[in-house]
Amino acid sequence: MPAVSISLRVLAGAIISVLTVSGCQTLDDAGRVIGRADLVNDLAARLDKSTELTYSADYQLPGGRSASISQSQDPVRAAYTYPGGKLTVTADATTACDTRAKKPTCTLDPPQATNTKPSLTIFTEMNRRGLVSPPVVIGLLTAAAIDPDAAIRQYDTTVAGRHATCVEVGQLSDAPATGFDACITSEGALGSFTGTVDGTDIEVALSRYRDAVEKNAFDLPPGAGLVDRRGTPSPSPE
Repeated sequence: MPAVSISLRVLAGAIISVLTVSGCQTLDDAGRVIGRADLVNDLAARLDKSTELTYSADYQLPGGRSASISQSQDPVRAAYTYPGGKLTVTADATTACDTRAKKPTCTLDPPQATNTKPSLTIFTEMNRRGLVSPPVVIGLLTAAAIDPDAAIRQYDTTVAGRHATCVEVGQLSDAPATGFDACITSEGALGSFTGTVDGTDIEVALSRYRDAVEKNAFDLPPGAGLVDRRGTPSPSPE
């Protein structure tokens, strides 16, 4: 998805700039600042890397529920499927579908602008349904890195047979979550996440990762009713 891919690169750079400037000015322990900056840079870079890949990732959620993230580069697009909904991001539209009713409904909004940061509001409903997106995780990592009182512990693990680097964060303030545990695989996929984001308990774990995408991954739910809010372009002057 063009908007998210480009913006994550900008965001990753901004994280390091904030840490280098404000961190060194406000913290006496220079080693602590450097350590936080390196950690955030590594994990943000891994998440950013995934935006340049074609892949599918399946996730386990509590209660036997499931979710998935699919991404393709030709054309560039992404799809997030979660309990009761689906979000697709393409060059033509950002489409949010509600699949809880017998007849699904999908709302098409204008695509995200490629020269601005992605609006995290497009992921709000997804968070409420139990799937956290990479941009939201990056935002939490940023908050943890610049919070001098946050407790951060790094460790390694294996998720779905793949190596992952993890951070356990606690005592976080001025952020959507006061604490969380996140793991990022070597490929850059979200390996796992546990935390309470904006009052919603989220727990996801990667169950399957593959370097391919199903042909129907970006299709809208069959029989869905459409609400197109993109508007009609103004005619070009003759």
